[in-house]
Amino acid sequence: MCSVLFCDLVGFTPLSEARDAEEVRELLSCYFEKARTVIGRYGGVVEKFIGDAVMAVWGTPQAFEEDGERAVRAALELIDAVAQLGREAGVEGLQARAGVVTGPVAVTVGARGEGMVAGDAVNTAARVQAVADPGVVFVDEGTLRVAEAAISFFPAGEYALKGKAQPVPLWRATRVVGGAGGSQRIDGLEAGFVGRDAEMRLVKELFHACEQRSSPRLVSVTGPAGVGKSRLGWEFRKYIDGLLVTVWWHQGRCLSYGDGVAFWALAEMVRQRFQIADEDPTRVAAEKLATGLEQWLDDPAEREYVGPRLGQLLGVEYGDAAAVLGREELFAGWRLFFERLAATGPVVMVIEDLQHADAGLLDFVEHLLDWARDVPIFVLTLARPDLTNRRAGGGTGHRNGTTLTLDALDGAAMSTLLDGLVPGMPTGAKVAIAGRAEGIPLYAVETVRMLIDHDTVQPIDGVYRLVGDVGGLAVPPTLQSLLAARLDALDADERRLVADAAVLGGTFPADALAAISDQPEPEVRRLLAELVRREVLGVRADPLSPQRGQYAFVQTMFRQVAYD
Repeated sequence: MCSVLFCDLVGFTPLSEARDAEEVRELLSCYFEKARTVIGRYGGVVEKFIGDAVMAVWGTPQAFEEDGERAVRAALELIDAVAQLGREAGVEGLQARAGVVTGPVAVTVGARGEGMVAGDAVNTAARVQAVADPGVVFVDEGTLRVAEAAISFFPAGEYALKGKAQPVPLWRATRVVGGAGGSQRIDGLEAGFVGRDAEMRLVKELFHACEQRSSPRLVSVTGPAGVGKSRLGWEFRKYIDGLLVTVWWHQGRCLSYGDGVAFWALAEMVRQRFQIADEDPTRVAAEKLATGLEQWLDDPAEREYVGPRLGQLLGVEYGDAAAVLGREELFAGWRLFFERLAATGPVVMVIEDLQHADAGLLDFVEHLLDWARDVPIFVLTLARPDLTNRRAGGGTGHRNGTTLTLDALDGAAMSTLLDGLVPGMPTGAKVAIAGRAEGIPLYAVETVRMLIDHDTVQPIDGVYRLVGDVGGLAVPPTLQSLLAARLDALDADERRLVADAAVLGGTFPADALAAISDQPEPEVRRLLAELVRREVLGVRADPLSPQRGQYAFVQTMFRQVAYD
């Protein structure tokens, strides 16, 4: 049983006739190279190139459980890669279409490249691809059955295919919704991943650069609460889970409360690797640590060095009781463990809510990136802009570092997001919700959930539909605590000024705020600058205004919570 992928460029023949032959050859070469790269990442084998089409196969010379799923993942990725290639080459509108069919094939044992497989599945895949629209991946029922746990599909109808006596039902692959085999899939109301293609593409490419060069890499993603940082991390997790290469994934969250949690996120990662549960007794945790070290470290001397240092991180004993070790000693042991792990496969470390990290964890991240050599360790940090208040450069400035700032989504992306949540929603309702959300995906999702709670949005035939008037949109209860926490995180003087500003309205001049505040005007202006930097307020510049512009709350919902 094999899965066969056919991918073809759309409209390439007339495009090539209007361009120089050398330019066309260069474009095709880039396309073929990109196809080989994408297909190879997912464990497929390119069987042949036919003109501007590529054929690839999964399941030979070696079969894997998720072959069909990986073939669809590769097809979706290749469709996106072709569109990006067209933009980079100045060929606007360049698109591809693909078909994936899973079924029995005849395999030529020992063949490499063209002639590896033959049979009905190969012919059918070519014809399925031919009936797909530009930018679309079609699959047959066999592929649907093996991939639907991890991929979202939409019925595309029945098609008359050459050589088939009866019309063949096909499905359109839309997006990845889970890890390999459907692990960690989230069912229910989930917004589409929209407006972040460029950022996601960059994170993927930086990861693969880290893998290929065996060089540590840091990617710092920042943005306000609800803008999509965690979602970006989740989409990256699903991507990594679908690759053929074994990637050692670790994920930890920095806590905003409690004592003794300085390295909580790192300890969480180590517990995941050694399968130590939070409720495990100390004795059981120590046994799992010892067993795991024998698995990951071959050198007994290295186990004796790393063991006590990881034990101190986890709060368990390893070997003979030893004195409390200093920070540099701890850092060296922790780093050695991840280096040895990375020698067997790329290591990914995702740190969420880095704005809550203490100086010690930030120092370890820099230590790891500075001292680790010739190993693929990829660190992805997710943080709110608050982090810059405590550490210059966002806390993790590094020569191999890249910073991504997630801004609010534009109107078109928000409209697409709402169409995915509640298909067929009238334009007026979409405009009202999008205006209230102000480009923050989480706000839009929680507003829709509030409408579901009020029965204004109801499930009909498995799809959410708007059945009433959205009316006046309040702040969803699920967001009130989030926004109140942001308010409480401000300094006392900043909170007082925000409360005064909330009374003035959504926008206000600095002079008016200074007039009603009990703080001196220079202090008011200093605090205003700080609140702008922290993305609580924004500046609406107007050179014709006597005040040279006004200040405004970045999010209307935040102003409402502050006013309340």
